[in-house]
Amino acid sequence: MCHELELPRHVMAGFPLCPRIRMEFADPDRSLFVWYKQARTGDSPDRQVGPEWEEAGRQRVFLPEVEDIGLKLKLICTPGDGERFGGSREVEVACPVEAGPGACTFDERHLYTERPAEVPVTRVVSYNVLADVYAQTQHARTVLFPYCAPYALDLHYRHCLLHKELSGYRADLVCLQEVDRTAFPDTLCPAMEAFGLDGLFLLKGKQNEGLATFYRRSRYRLCAQHDVLLGEALTEDPNHGPLLDRMSRYPTAMEKVLQRSSALQVTVLESTTDPSKKICVANTHLYFHPNGGNIRLIQMAVALTHVRHVAHELYPGIPVIFCGDFNSTPSTGMYSFVTDGTISEDHPDWMSNGEKERCNMSLSHPLKLKSACGEPAYTNYVGGFHGCLDYIFIDSDSLEVEQVIPMPSHEDVTSHQALPSVSHPSDHIALVCDLKWK
Repeated sequence: MCHELELPRHVMAGFPLCPRIRMEFADPDRSLFVWYKQARTGDSPDRQVGPEWEEAGRQRVFLPEVEDIGLKLKLICTPGDGERFGGSREVEVACPVEAGPGACTFDERHLYTERPAEVPVTRVVSYNVLADVYAQTQHARTVLFPYCAPYALDLHYRHCLLHKELSGYRADLVCLQEVDRTAFPDTLCPAMEAFGLDGLFLLKGKQNEGLATFYRRSRYRLCAQHDVLLGEALTEDPNHGPLLDRMSRYPTAMEKVLQRSSALQVTVLESTTDPSKKICVANTHLYFHPNGGNIRLIQMAVALTHVRHVAHELYPGIPVIFCGDFNSTPSTGMYSFVTDGTISEDHPDWMSNGEKERCNMSLSHPLKLKSACGEPAYTNYVGGFHGCLDYIFIDSDSLEVEQVIPMPSHEDVTSHQALPSVSHPSDHIALVCDLKWK
């Protein structure tokens, strides 16, 4: 049975159209999808009028073309399980196909990812996709993104761009931050599943957004999930006992850490072609405040201890890929802590929010991590700020970089002043790289 069949509100020429489906006793890969578009009747009054609808395609994802602009589309889905079919369900798009925004910031990047990565190479994406709960506030529209056309801040419009961008990278692992609670099942999962990826979602505490990790099911299968909320882990997991003892001397900073809803998504995957090859994929989004360097250091200490526990104790020796929006530039203590393995107690970031909140301590971790994409000039570009906040940290003992997909040109990023824009779905820029086992 096909219980639900929905199409996005925005349909643009050149952008993939992915239906949302909810089936029972059926497999979308073994079901029938037949797309129709309105038949043009022609301008001549004596020309015979053709049928109202004409067949346009028979695949799960439909790509409207320029000649479809102005036409309505509809989809008939017949659920199947490989042996039999159930009753069909039909849905029509709410609006005709619209023209796209023209050139997008990611178009040239797709030239480097026209072909999927082949074993033993794995393509990885990390991307803060800008949650709708933040994009639709009055503050966002008038202060953060006043340069962005209101329609381009709409979730459905942005996800139309996002689906095209993500599909064009042909990635094997995708770590997303700021994924809306409802957008994950409603728009992201249907699209990513159609592109061959399965996904996992972790809500950030009581927030309406969280983290999502997708993996290509032809390349990887899920072994385990070890997700945590960083504040809860600090107080409840014995592995963090030494850090908790030291934090007890700094009650103000401790309270701040525990108030944060930051989460850590940790997924253990194994290769479908070689089950002996497992990998630990971590995904996080650290505290955002510019003066929160001390809090981010503590959050990262918790995160790295947890990742070490998974990759060194639960699954000894498996390599780590740690993606996320770390809200930290390369000059910060957080970045040097991750890449150097230590942070001294006199680092200025311990005093980032003043004397009252200081929490000086020396920290270390045993993971050998480096930034796979280096230190781009920026991964976040808004009206009042631009800087590198996002990274794909990799286990330098086990993994090496095959290629880094170049960032969009500065001219593309600023073609509409800043991000997001009619041609870019987020205020961040995706990091994309190809990795392989050493």
